[in-house]
Amino acid sequence: MIDSVRTAFSLPDLRRRILFTVFMLVIYRLVANIPVPGVDLVAWLQFTSQQSGNQVIDFLDLLSGGAVRNFSVMAMGVYPYITASIIMQLITPIIPQLQELQSEGESGRNKISRITYYLTVPLAFLQAIAQVRLIGFSLSTTGDGLAFIMPNFGFGPTELLPTLTTLFAMTGGTMFAIWIGERITDEGIGQGISLIIFGGIIAGLLPNASRLFGIDDVTARIFTIVAFITITVLSVLVIVVIQEGQRRIPVQYGRRVRGRKIYQGQSTYIPLKVNTAGMIPIIFAQSILTFPPLIANFFVGDMSVSGNFFQNIARSISGFGTNPYSPETATFYFYWITYFILVVGFTFFYTDVMVQQQNLPQTLQRQGGFIPGIRPGKRTADYITSVVRRITFIGASFLGIIAIMPGIMTLIGALLRIDGLQQSVLIVSGSGLIIVVGVVIDTMRQLEAQLLMRHYEGFIK
Repeated sequence: MIDSVRTAFSLPDLRRRILFTVFMLVIYRLVANIPVPGVDLVAWLQFTSQQSGNQVIDFLDLLSGGAVRNFSVMAMGVYPYITASIIMQLITPIIPQLQELQSEGESGRNKISRITYYLTVPLAFLQAIAQVRLIGFSLSTTGDGLAFIMPNFGFGPTELLPTLTTLFAMTGGTMFAIWIGERITDEGIGQGISLIIFGGIIAGLLPNASRLFGIDDVTARIFTIVAFITITVLSVLVIVVIQEGQRRIPVQYGRRVRGRKIYQGQSTYIPLKVNTAGMIPIIFAQSILTFPPLIANFFVGDMSVSGNFFQNIARSISGFGTNPYSPETATFYFYWITYFILVVGFTFFYTDVMVQQQNLPQTLQRQGGFIPGIRPGKRTADYITSVVRRITFIGASFLGIIAIMPGIMTLIGALLRIDGLQQSVLIVSGSGLIIVVGVVIDTMRQLEAQLLMRHYEGFIK
């Protein structure tokens, strides 16, 4: 592998691509440290240092590639573009015009990509408003903490101009991040959008790891460090196995006659991935768990006085998931069980949507292919659906367990009386590990392809 790396850097074109990728990632990390206009950075850092386990901020920080911790102009990262892409994937089977564009090949896909970019701009503007309000409510259980970190944010006569400046800066930061990602994809190595998120996760690795050495109890510190190393190694191993796992359905093509030529039948297969959905279900589940408590904060009223029936309900909802690391409470178990069920449910839903979009039975029938022993048409569609759902059960269970690992380690720490054991899985979250492993594998494959194209020995044996 060392010889292959040396060979990669000895090739001028490949070396230029690698250095360009590194340079663009450095640019992104530099811009990610520029605070958004209007934020009181001292107050913000004081809030975040006191709430290191805030679920909302940790979730947004993961999606932004580590930019939320600095409340920078890149605080939304490329998430509005990801949202727009998911929306386009979900509505394409519903709108006939988009279906026609998808069937037009490369030109149709380029038009869909352009529509996705146009959709990203208004989504980014709306999400900037939502994210600022979301962070404000997540910083206080008694009201809006936004008044302390962004005192001039609002839509009154005096706050309108500073607010628009903040929103346009965040929207511009998102579009700049997308531009960097596209440049990496076109002129560098790897998938640019994924590499930006990957860079943010890696950049936060050392600061997060320093928390392990801040545990006061020496025994708990040793157990937590050993647990962190063990769980990380095992998680990476399982993620590689699941992410690369496939169920190959054999396909036979009959003899075809084209003009005066006769083509013999060929045998191939349809590769169905165990985890088609990636980490999208985890994002959906975290969003569902995050938003209801924050919306309920609008209706809690003054917490120092007793409220009416609706205010009491709102206060109960607002407290849901605010402290998911206290196994003494019943909400702890309800939170993590609900999280697991949502991840599993969204995995099945998203996988079904993706498989239906591919329309494999019709494609096979059009190309003269069939699955041995299965009649074409509806029988083939039912067979593929049944296989997909069986292997998706494994992928969904895997994603669910990865998502609730902090809760599992919290419960084990409480049973063994080891304080802070959950820190072992909070250094890099399960969803973060899925991104890191997936990006590394994808980038290595692209390097492998570049080397093999130039008749050099590759990385992967």
